[in-house]
Amino acid sequence: MTSASGTFRAGPGSVSEDRSALFAGIGCYVLWSGLSVLFMALAGHGVGPWEILAHRCLWSLPWATGLLWLARGGREAWAVLRTPRTLLWLGCSAVLVSLNWSVFILASTTGRKLDASLGYYINPLLNMAAGAVLFRERISRMGLLAIALATVGVALQAAAVGHPPWLALSMAVSFWAYGVIRKRVPASAQVGLFVECLMLAPLGLAYLLWLHGRGVAPLGSSPAATLLILATGPATAIPLSLFAFAARRLPLSTMGFLQFIMPTVIFGIAMATGEPLTPLRAVSFGFIWSGVAVFSVGSALAARRAAEGRPSAG
Repeated sequence: MTSASGTFRAGPGSVSEDRSALFAGIGCYVLWSGLSVLFMALAGHGVGPWEILAHRCLWSLPWATGLLWLARGGREAWAVLRTPRTLLWLGCSAVLVSLNWSVFILASTTGRKLDASLGYYINPLLNMAAGAVLFRERISRMGLLAIALATVGVALQAAAVGHPPWLALSMAVSFWAYGVIRKRVPASAQVGLFVECLMLAPLGLAYLLWLHGRGVAPLGSSPAATLLILATGPATAIPLSLFAFAARRLPLSTMGFLQFIMPTVIFGIAMATGEPLTPLRAVSFGFIWSGVAVFSVGSALAARRAAEGRPSAG
């Protein structure tokens, strides 16, 4: 997973190209949310969260390499690998994305998908708030209202569960920090993913070899488990490829709206799998959804004003 940073309208394109980009944007977020189902299925075959993470790190590398080859990014990747400063930043992003992956896997396999949904709902609002604090970006009145509503929602979540929603907050913060770093690293999406997987794959392999030494089957206990394990590779790489395609062709406001598909689908999966939604938690999600609605309306109005050449409202 990555942020929508750097999204822009590259120029007027054909209607068919815009439609393809829209479908790609929808597809990437649907597939990302569907990872929750894959992780639950793996857990059902006795694959633990850390083992799932190790397999994801390992089997993402061949697919990331394939995407790099299709994008003809070998020369750029070689240049990145010879640049220590860029490698250091990509090392930081690799740590953050693995943290985000591990928390999402944990949430998916331990009946805490509502926390995952909350984390991804508040992530774009966190981006907006952090942009104002760290980069002195101006927030409109509607943006401030959206942040205020989300803050109330998070506070109610804390009251509902008896402690701050650490899992949701860690997902949101790690996703935000990952996006900030990737926005500033001079590497394309495919090259960045390849280098991150190149760093993470040896760690995943080492953990799996350690498990194998303790008698754990390296590819699962059955053919079905093996297929599910191998699916973690394309399930990681393909959505990112769709995202990169859409992000280069769709306006920022459109990508900002589409990113709410993921937590909405995860929320539906949580309800379908019987996770309890107490009245207080339901109210908290009401505040979150209100913040999302205000955020979306504000983004749409800002995009319209920009298209008409009018200044944004304060």
